[in-house]
Amino acid sequence: MRQITLGDDRLRVSALCLGTMTWGTQTPEADAHAQIDMAAARGVSFMDTAEMYPVNPVRRETVGRTEEIIGNWIAKGGRRQDWVIATKIAGEGGAARDKGEVIDGVTIRKALDASLRRLRTDHVDLYQFHWPNRGSYMFRQNWRFDPGRQDRAAVLANMADCVATVGALIGDGKIRHWGLSNESAWGMAQWLRLADAAGVPRPVSLQNEYSLMCRLYDTDLAELGHNEKVTLLAFSPMAAGLLTGKYAGDVVPEGSRRAINANLGGRITPRVWETVSAYLGVAARHGLDPAQMAVAWVLTRPFPALPIFGATTRAHLENALGAGDLVLDAEVLAELEAVHKAHPMPY
Repeated sequence: MRQITLGDDRLRVSALCLGTMTWGTQTPEADAHAQIDMAAARGVSFMDTAEMYPVNPVRRETVGRTEEIIGNWIAKGGRRQDWVIATKIAGEGGAARDKGEVIDGVTIRKALDASLRRLRTDHVDLYQFHWPNRGSYMFRQNWRFDPGRQDRAAVLANMADCVATVGALIGDGKIRHWGLSNESAWGMAQWLRLADAAGVPRPVSLQNEYSLMCRLYDTDLAELGHNEKVTLLAFSPMAAGLLTGKYAGDVVPEGSRRAINANLGGRITPRVWETVSAYLGVAARHGLDPAQMAVAWVLTRPFPALPIFGATTRAHLENALGAGDLVLDAEVLAELEAVHKAHPMPY
């Protein structure tokens, strides 16, 4: 599998990233370990997790279980050195943090040490802040986003504290690289500026939702990513399963994410089914698997980007891995853009 560099050529990873958010709920530990081995056999060397996983649902009693599953794989002989492992610290309001615990210098150290214990490793290759303390417009919050309540001076002071802490942890060898998640263009620009001012290595990545059906990244963040060498780690490239076709016709397959989360985190809207049908039509006309098409499309973008995808079963993973070898021709890409223009924001 081809390799991609994150940021300014400091970190090389496989072009596909293995997501892990259901490991420990929908995906049992044995199946999760089999997924790691299967992905490795197909050339994947990059996996992403978080202290708050598993999801569907997020529960206080299961926080960190996904990291433990990965750590158990390492402990039983998994080749840690063959993998780039990314994890995240959750912000205020997440089950992983106590009430009032925002992301700051103190909680970063606390969360990182807990993640390292669960992962059974002495370092994290990529450490990410799961969402900004000040709030985010991700997860359909763009429809009501209100930055007017932000205190700029307090936000920047907190960011500076976090940057200094990351710099110290890089110096200690506990973090190799760092990145953000669910960030805005303004926020990402500030992290870059503050890192430069403090003499700390720049963040190399930004993990935001991005798919054929969710393209908020396409303008200001795309320009920032290109010019500042920040790689998009695109989560939910299959639109939480909508682009696989398994929900087409408004069905709810047993054992699926929608069986647990009926509206797929706000993605089920009156406009969504017509959009899904249009994208599935492109795949059908060209003899493509729609899930593979959706994942491969992320790799065609005119800015640094790679997809993160999870799979509840080995069969789902085997299918998704086929995207690594798929090249979408100009006709397919043109049709996908035509669908986007006709259905620009289905949710």
